[in-house]
Amino acid sequence: MKIKKFLLIFVTPLLLNIQTSLADDAKMIKGLEIFNETAACAACHVLKAAGSEGNVGPNLDTVEGLNYDSVMDIVTHGLGVMPAFGEDEILTKEQIEIVSFYVANSAGK
Repeated sequence: MKIKKFLLIFVTPLLLNIQTSLADDAKMIKGLEIFNETAACAACHVLKAAGSEGNVGPNLDTVEGLNYDSVMDIVTHGLGVMPAFGEDEILTKEQIEIVSFYVANSAGK
């Protein structure tokens, strides 16, 4: 009985954390691919983590307040000269979620 309780209290959260970490790693890899290739964000934006040196859009490493929700909104609806990747169906909703996760977790690093 003590072993089952130990497993439930200590091992299960550890395994869930490892699973989440692996899923996040896979999302970051896919996000980099979308950023550099599928959506070609790198052509316009600087993002050190992606190795991009675009000079049309803002440098994503220096934009203040950049978070998942703000990136999702801008990628989906566009801003300024940036197209609406969601409304124009350039990217799927899943691709927008993944690239937004990638940018939000890569900017400034």
